[in-house]
Amino acid sequence: MHELTDSGILVRFAVQALTNAGLDAAAILQKSGASMLLLDDPHLRTPSSAQDVFWQAAEEVSGDPHIGLRLARHLPRFRGQVLEYLFSSSPTFGEGLRRALQYQRLLSDAILGRFGHEGDLCYLATGMANNTSRHMAECMMAGILQFFSQLTDECFVPVRVCFHHTCQAPVHEYEQLYGCPVLFEQPDIRIYFDPAILDRAFWHAEPELLRLHEQVANEKLAELQRLDLVAQIRKVIAQRLETGEISLEEVAAELGIRPRSLRSQLADIGTSFNHVLNDYRSRLARRLLAKTNESIEQIVYLTGFSEPSTFYRAFRRWTQETPIEYRRRKQQAQI
Repeated sequence: MHELTDSGILVRFAVQALTNAGLDAAAILQKSGASMLLLDDPHLRTPSSAQDVFWQAAEEVSGDPHIGLRLARHLPRFRGQVLEYLFSSSPTFGEGLRRALQYQRLLSDAILGRFGHEGDLCYLATGMANNTSRHMAECMMAGILQFFSQLTDECFVPVRVCFHHTCQAPVHEYEQLYGCPVLFEQPDIRIYFDPAILDRAFWHAEPELLRLHEQVANEKLAELQRLDLVAQIRKVIAQRLETGEISLEEVAAELGIRPRSLRSQLADIGTSFNHVLNDYRSRLARRLLAKTNESIEQIVYLTGFSEPSTFYRAFRRWTQETPIEYRRRKQQAQI
């Protein structure tokens, strides 16, 4: 199974909210093991597991035990993402919601929403795990409600909101923020609403633009699937590299894919098994040289080379330096 990741838009939104609230976003990112520089990557995907670390750092740096709830008031508007375009170019709110749910992986692998009916109400459940940070859940809920409100010219009105966790802040703060009753210790994180809103027409709907947006969304999904394949290959390489030379045939067998099919899939995404393997070895070698005191001989073994001379030739090809020169330069830079 591939590692669950989130679109970089989630961390960018959180950082903008921190900034809007007058908090030190850089310090919070640093405490969570990240950097403001990562926000410059337009293709950024972050591990979903890092969300809890980020929100814990936000609580500690801000000193606010209800940081998610308080930060929700400072969220920027959700604009310019393909999910917004899919939604807003659909004929109605209901069609936009269903279409966005088809492409929700573009936003997150872990926050998987689902639409349903219960009695005379509709609901949107987020599908987040029970152990999800309450800060993230409370902040994300406000973001969803704000997005639905802006799409419908403030006609979307939640009937009630539900959370997994226990009530932590004063109840009136939750109800004031979300504009409806809030229930805690519920099986799902949900928003209940009147089904009449599903038929609300979007005057700005554009069928031709909708087709273009779906094409872009499909291309982005395909790119994520390609990244999944490379991630799976890297995982097998990491597990088997120390055993010595590793082949495409061995990796294909581990993944349950025919070698020819794996070779073809890699070619379709503009790469090859040897490129993925060499890239992994190169990154591992540079990290071990720069961050550890492992001997060169041990690094040769850890990177799966049978002979030091082969490793030296490959490393010079990767970096135009010998391993010793590279380590010395990195160590001097850290002084």
